[in-house]
Amino acid sequence: MPDFIVVLGCASNVGKSWVSTGLCALARERGVSVAPFKARNLSNNAAPAADLSGGWGEIGRAQAAQAEAAGVAPHVDMNPILFKPGGTLGSQLIVHGHPVDHDGATLEALTSAAHSALRRLSAQHGLIVVEGAGSPVELNLMDRDLANVPMVRLAAAIAAETGGTVSVVLVGDIERGGIFASMVGTLALLPDDVRALVKGLVVNRLRGEARFFADGARLLEARCGVPVLGVLPWSTEINIDPEDDLDISVLEARPPAALDIAVVRLPGVANFEDLTSLGAVPGVALRMVDTAEDVAWPDLLVLPGARDPQEDLRWMQARGLNRAVCAAAARGVPVLGLCGGYQLLGQTLADPEGHTGAAGTTAGLGLLPVHTVYAADKSVRPTEGESTGAWLFPEGLSVSGYEIHHGQTSPGTTPLLRVDGGRPEGTVQGNVAGTYLHGLLNSEDARSALLTALRARRGLPPLPPVASAADQRAQGHTALARLLEAQLNLDGLLPPPDQMR
Repeated sequence: MPDFIVVLGCASNVGKSWVSTGLCALARERGVSVAPFKARNLSNNAAPAADLSGGWGEIGRAQAAQAEAAGVAPHVDMNPILFKPGGTLGSQLIVHGHPVDHDGATLEALTSAAHSALRRLSAQHGLIVVEGAGSPVELNLMDRDLANVPMVRLAAAIAAETGGTVSVVLVGDIERGGIFASMVGTLALLPDDVRALVKGLVVNRLRGEARFFADGARLLEARCGVPVLGVLPWSTEINIDPEDDLDISVLEARPPAALDIAVVRLPGVANFEDLTSLGAVPGVALRMVDTAEDVAWPDLLVLPGARDPQEDLRWMQARGLNRAVCAAAARGVPVLGLCGGYQLLGQTLADPEGHTGAAGTTAGLGLLPVHTVYAADKSVRPTEGESTGAWLFPEGLSVSGYEIHHGQTSPGTTPLLRVDGGRPEGTVQGNVAGTYLHGLLNSEDARSALLTALRARRGLPPLPPVASAADQRAQGHTALARLLEAQLNLDGLLPPPDQMR
């Protein structure tokens, strides 16, 4: 008998993922078997997940974070359709964890994929937290919107078959202004059957105390005919994995610190959890750079993961950033390339069959003695191993993470890591290193080793121990659960704390 909570939003980036993650964490605490679901996602920030055949595919990072908050392993059913936008590639379409050809991806096929995924999840869990996408009332798109109204209706159909319940929650962002127009307008435009399932409103990102919006809440209730479940405050203290690159800006909202880490703001930046791990450490100032002048002389220069490295290379060249990165490396600045950033640091990027755009070969930055060749296949897998002692990591340091990338890169003579029983991974040349291993800096040991080495170059002592990224995420999920518990009236949505099931 599955129940469903559907979190819809008045627009993109109003806090749907925030609320959905908190609900997953809180339901788990209250003994509910819960799983997240988002039919369609648009993001380059992905994570590995078990696929339908027992192998590995990829889903949006937000749903992987919600699965972690829910205490379940990520699965491709939690985000069956993922669009990864990028440069000359257009959007790569991922269905059930794997790339598919757009030409064969009819609306009927995608609808079937979303429906089957939600039905499988609902057969395994007592509660599904369904997250919408963007606004549910884009009138010109409603006939082919997979993520909002159709999923409410599917949830209602499953609930009717099994004796479950469906509760729709509408989230609005008061920080951006227009909270009354957005909430009243969204409800007015929802189809009657969906509007009837709306159990309440959540006002998000209020600066100041909730009591100052008491009159506003009463006016919303009078206009909308549904209760305001609560008002969530503006918060920069609770960190959860961001859904997309729009949220990278929060990393820069830190006071000056001893270590200066510059990150090239590639247009197609993807899978940036290593950046959030670094930026979460006290004593580290992470800044995004998009001009040659901004590079300056940092303690570490990072080229992050990239959806379309060849297009991003052209963007760097147009801004002189290619020369700035090479000049920084020549001055002795440590440089780290992650996944697509690793490919950019090499000698060439070859696409003989045009899998990533026009066929041909592009010269890379030339800082590493490696060559990348793109092919149809995509590598998605968890990976673990240890450091070789090259670059800034000590020898024998245990590392783990995952790979998500098109293209294969020939290893250089000096690998950064040895993984999966001894396979050389990544390359080092002098003060420049590259690796495909996302999540490398999530562990306390690897992150501390890197920051300690950077501080030693400045004659500074090591930083105090910092919790692992996993522990920090768990703390964030718990804090978010406490916030929702304190600020929202969840009666009828979740069982009370003393009523486990």
